Amino acid sequence: MVNKKKSNFKQKSFIFEDYSNAEYYFTKNENKIIKVSLSRTTFLFFFYLILLFIFAIKIFYLSLFPEQKYYSHIINKNFDKQRRDIVDTHGRIIARNINVYKAGIRPKFIKNKDKFLINLRLQFPEINENIVKEKLNKDKFFYLEDRRLTEGEKDKLWSLGLSHKALELKKIQTRIYPQKNLFSHVLGQIDDNNSGISGIEQYFDKDLRSVKINSTPFELTLDSNLQYLIREELNKAQIIFKTKGSAALLMNINNGEILSLISLPDYNLNERVSIHDKKFTNKITKGVYELGSVFKTFTIAAALENKIVTPTTIFKNLEHSLTCGKYTISEHDKLPKNLNTEQILIRSSNIGVVRIAQKIGVKKYKDFLNSLELLDTINFDLAEIGRPLPFNWGKCKLATTSYGHGITTTPLQLAKAYSIISNGGYKIRPTILKKNKGIVKKGKKIISSKTSNQINSMLRKVVNLSEGTANFADVEGYDVGGKTGTALKYNSKAKLNTFVSLFPSSMPKYILLVMLDEPKAAPDFIYNFPPSEKFPNGYKYKGETRNTSGWNTVVVAGKIIEKIGPILAINSLQASKNF
Repeated sequence: MVNKKKSNFKQKSFIFEDYSNAEYYFTKNENKIIKVSLSRTTFLFFFYLILLFIFAIKIFYLSLFPEQKYYSHIINKNFDKQRRDIVDTHGRIIARNINVYKAGIRPKFIKNKDKFLINLRLQFPEINENIVKEKLNKDKFFYLEDRRLTEGEKDKLWSLGLSHKALELKKIQTRIYPQKNLFSHVLGQIDDNNSGISGIEQYFDKDLRSVKINSTPFELTLDSNLQYLIREELNKAQIIFKTKGSAALLMNINNGEILSLISLPDYNLNERVSIHDKKFTNKITKGVYELGSVFKTFTIAAALENKIVTPTTIFKNLEHSLTCGKYTISEHDKLPKNLNTEQILIRSSNIGVVRIAQKIGVKKYKDFLNSLELLDTINFDLAEIGRPLPFNWGKCKLATTSYGHGITTTPLQLAKAYSIISNGGYKIRPTILKKNKGIVKKGKKIISSKTSNQINSMLRKVVNLSEGTANFADVEGYDVGGKTGTALKYNSKAKLNTFVSLFPSSMPKYILLVMLDEPKAAPDFIYNFPPSEKFPNGYKYKGETRNTSGWNTVVVAGKIIEKIGPILAINSLQASKNF
């Protein structure tokens, strides 16, 4: 019993001693744990402090640069090469590159498609909802009707609440044309790669894409104001005379600078649609036509230059019609049997001009037309250039070409030839590119000043004499001269009417060509005849059933000159102050 007690006592003592040791060791370890805990707390404190600092910097950075949106990482930053601005003669922008966005949609990441469609319809009512709905249910990825979104439209689309995965924005560059249709046949179009495919955009593609001179605008001689006013009158003519199309060209006679070039119908360059219909042909540069009696001026100029006739040379017993091979040539109206050279042009006599051409002969007449470069392809600043149709010369061909039938050229070449004849006989090169101002060197002289002055005097009388064919172009104060041309289109009774005018005829500076394609008679139109000796106050006339050039293109040209004359006068005054 005693032994058992002793044994128990010893056990208790052992336990007591063990407890004391355990307490000692625990205290030492506890100090170590406390030290470790303090180190971890300090580490975590500084770690979160650093994170907070990083986020603060990020927020500050985003506030300084608002364009760096939080979704900017999904935007493609590989931009297409830029193109230079194109500006008119006064520096007004008529073509420029801007940033746009293509919006790609991934339907599987859109949680509520019906809600998305409703919001899309509200923000973009012009988008076809049915097409989008069909693509949302079928396609894995699609572009939003291949639409190009502006910065504002892009933000509106993003405001619909789509996730990064559901919406992909691709940043690209595109070309915009602020004047839409106004310069369509001159500027042309580009493709999706920013490469020119027509007009100036194609012909000068390399220059327009040049990185070295990207900041320098590409300057044209065209004037936006003149272009607008002339186009407006052509559109009015379409309503009055029911034309199929029309065209106009305004050019400086002395240096060939083109101030306006219009062909209708035209098209909105911003829509970037493929143009295949021939009705959209550039009628001024690419259209090749028989232009009728406007060629009579060249026939008479050739005769004067070769000293075959004078303005007062009389041609007696002129027939009303004559036959040459298969051709029957007749007068358009009943004319006097005896006419001098000047009267033949003023009254636009077919038989009279044939008689003059017969005196000139094939070789001299052909050489004269070649000197004016009417029969070859013209060198110009666009790729859309027409080539006059070749033909075989002969006596009958000489007779028909003398009054503009059986011979073709472009309106641009016609205007160039008239400019050479009217500017004193100096060769020019038509251009739409603005060049550095300086001393303008005159081109090669190919016609005498005497012939030029005689022709200008005759062209003035075509307009201001009552027997002339262009009375409606006699705009007071502008000393207008010109020549009408009426031609039947090939295998058709439809007409192509032309009027080439120059002003002031005493010292020509501008040439205006107007052409109407298939005009109709306008019996409801009120014609205002200018003052004359017989009618000092002029008079009004209604009920005309003819649709020759004198009854439509001349009217349109007169209206145009009334509108643009003051602008040209101001520009001339400003130019004179620079010297």
